Amino acid sequence: MKSFKKECVVMLLAGGQGSRLGTLTQKIAKPSVPFGGKYRIIDFPLSNCVNSGLDTIGVLTQYQPLKLNSYIGDGKSWDLDRMNGGIQILPPYQRVGDSEWYSGTANAIYQNMNFIDQYDPDFVLVLSGDHIYKMDYSLMIKYHKEKNADCTISVIDVPLNEASRFGILSSDDDGRITNFEEKPKKPKSTKASMGIYVFTWNKLKQYLESDDKNPDSSKDFGKDVMPLMLKSGEKMYSYEFKGYWKDVGTIDSLWQANMDLLGNDGFNLSGDGVIYSRHAERPPQYISGNSSVKNSIVSEGAVIFGSVENSVIFSGVRIGEGAKIKDSVIMADVEIKDNSIINNSIIDEEVIIGPNIKIGYPRGESLEITVIPRESIINNMQEV
Repeated sequence: MKSFKKECVVMLLAGGQGSRLGTLTQKIAKPSVPFGGKYRIIDFPLSNCVNSGLDTIGVLTQYQPLKLNSYIGDGKSWDLDRMNGGIQILPPYQRVGDSEWYSGTANAIYQNMNFIDQYDPDFVLVLSGDHIYKMDYSLMIKYHKEKNADCTISVIDVPLNEASRFGILSSDDDGRITNFEEKPKKPKSTKASMGIYVFTWNKLKQYLESDDKNPDSSKDFGKDVMPLMLKSGEKMYSYEFKGYWKDVGTIDSLWQANMDLLGNDGFNLSGDGVIYSRHAERPPQYISGNSSVKNSIVSEGAVIFGSVENSVIFSGVRIGEGAKIKDSVIMADVEIKDNSIINNSIIDEEVIIGPNIKIGYPRGESLEITVIPRESIINNMQEV
């Protein structure tokens, strides 16, 4: 069936291993990691697309794709099961004469230029699948058109002591980018790239083809394509974002992003822009008369007989009598038996923690986050 023209095609990079998340990404890709009581990280960019009126999305997968592919399915949960456009999983594939894994972010897009071309788009929006935020991409695309730009990069102000973790750029008073450095040791500004790019497709295609022929390139947008476009004098602009945005690429940042959902000063899931997810039907949560729940998220199907404070409790979690959970993220279908104490921890899915066990330390004693891997069974009297 012939595809109809789309003004903008979205390419969502979701193939990264996420090694800094340790055991949480041992069996699943980083965008599949659970978040916020009922979501997975990829729900956020996918929902942002739908809320921005973008309905043609290619999801580029590579590392441990089984769970992610199964979760996305036909895209119905995000209203992306379309006859023309919709969502399409794009793994690496064998071609006549050669085949290779995606060797970088730019190479992943290069290998899927045919997918983009079938929609004859004017623009391509490139997203990362591992960030937590709400954003109306249509406003960024409008800005890109107003500037008649070749490339627009969304930026957020970060503390100077964290700037060396990001692509850092400088721009003039009109927003035109004058300098771009990927993870500089001595940052010249605090404007960090959010990994959200709008390209004019004909221009990007030209640079992807050139980059593929360069044997010295690492095939990466931040390290190769952006610097080359800037050096060549292309019209590159920054688009400043003022809302909540979190790169959840580490255990500490993932824990903090979950904690940011609690209270009034962090990230508001209930505000504008619904976050859609694929979520199994569960019975209502149950909180017993002898239990205590303070400043916490408790999802459907959870059963609580103990106490919970400053924590995120996912679906199907069961917390026994006398158990105490504080400053922790308890993922789906975890069972914590009577009188166990969990502090400052992330407990992955389907873990069983026996009675009278202590996991983690109070925030006043240690800031280190304890992580219990998926499907673990901890049954002996012990401290972890």
